[in-house]
Amino acid sequence: MIFESHLAAAPGGNTNPQGSIDSIYRYPVKGLSPEPLPHVALSVGQTLPADRRYAIENGPSGFDPAQPQWMSKAHFLMLQRDEWLAGLRTHFDDASHILAIRDGGKEAVRGDLETAAGRATIEQFLSTRFAGRLKGPPKILSGGGHSFSDVARKVVSIINLNTLQAIENLVGQPVHPLRFRANLYLRGWPAWHEFELLGQTLIAGDARLKVVKRITRCAAIDVDPDTAARDLAIPQTLQRRFGHGDCGVYAEVIAGGNVTEGDKVMIEAPTLL
Repeated sequence: MIFESHLAAAPGGNTNPQGSIDSIYRYPVKGLSPEPLPHVALSVGQTLPADRRYAIENGPSGFDPAQPQWMSKAHFLMLQRDEWLAGLRTHFDDASHILAIRDGGKEAVRGDLETAAGRATIEQFLSTRFAGRLKGPPKILSGGGHSFSDVARKVVSIINLNTLQAIENLVGQPVHPLRFRANLYLRGWPAWHEFELLGQTLIAGDARLKVVKRITRCAAIDVDPDTAARDLAIPQTLQRRFGHGDCGVYAEVIAGGNVTEGDKVMIEAPTLL
């Protein structure tokens, strides 16, 4: 997958710099490859449509599709532990619910994730292809509108590309932006500016999002999304340099609307009483 980032220098002395949407991604199946979106319709209190809609159970987890509750990602296949997932290329079709998986440059399997037969086809491929790497039988899970996010609340994840450039300077080599598996990649903000925006509201396209939390990073970002190699130690580097392993922020959609690549992102001015 090719990711084109267009880094822009922040205006000097601007305490409220304007950003813009560089790229939009969703991750229909937790741990599997991202899908680029030229535009997206955001809804209040929701993730991007179909983002982390499915997860693959790594042995029995106790997840109840009829009463879905948030569970730790340790119960599912995930890049933090299962870096070999990055070697698969996947595509999910919303209309048919079909997930197609490419392995080694060729399509290996496809199945309808909303049917028992379709899920079984995918599960059989995984259990055969990755025998010995699984803790138990893989099982594709869905909970209707449930999102298998790393956090319990439904959020949109945001990465500042200039922050990634600063991280590249720290580790001394290029850092693929898709290591961070964000939904919105922004350009135009100074490095680390996003941490100053907690509690503030962003206007992005027709939508408004409230920044609610910094993202604490795990070893998943050490995995190169192109090669599936675990070749960096980014969280440890951040801990040594800054005393934390955070990069990026979560935001909640508080007013729905369309967001498109290239849309400006502005900070909503507080209402004066």
